[in-house]
Amino acid sequence: MSMQLARDELVARLVKAGELEVAGAPAAEITGYFDVENFRFHGPDGFESDFDGLNSYFAAIRAAFEDRKIRRGIMVVEGNMVACQTWITGRFVHAFTMSPAGPLPPNGADITMDLINIFIFTDDGRLVEEFVRTDYRSFLRQLGAEGR
Repeated sequence: MSMQLARDELVARLVKAGELEVAGAPAAEITGYFDVENFRFHGPDGFESDFDGLNSYFAAIRAAFEDRKIRRGIMVVEGNMVACQTWITGRFVHAFTMSPAGPLPPNGADITMDLINIFIFTDDGRLVEEFVRTDYRSFLRQLGAEGR
């Protein structure tokens, strides 16, 4: 018999998983929130990745931006699916190797990544799929790569 977590439990797990990724918590702690073997990430412009790719991206975020924070906004939950607003902020102080325009030098600016996410969880509350949409134009402008 499969169990299904309540709305508040899914939301709490989503919030915690994001906080751990942005902060760079130990891998063993982060993996407890994901179905590592089956996780799939679907990003803008047809970008596809697995759990290792997601972790690599967050490692690049952590390396490039100081004073990082993640905040969730409106959340809509239906079954094992959560749709939400997400903002990741930080100060751009080191090279960002995985920007949408390729590697970029730091400009010292405070940046905000403005995202809309849809997450799908397994019945036991592990993230198995994520769909992301974002405004790359605004993000690249903040990174000092407007028009790229």
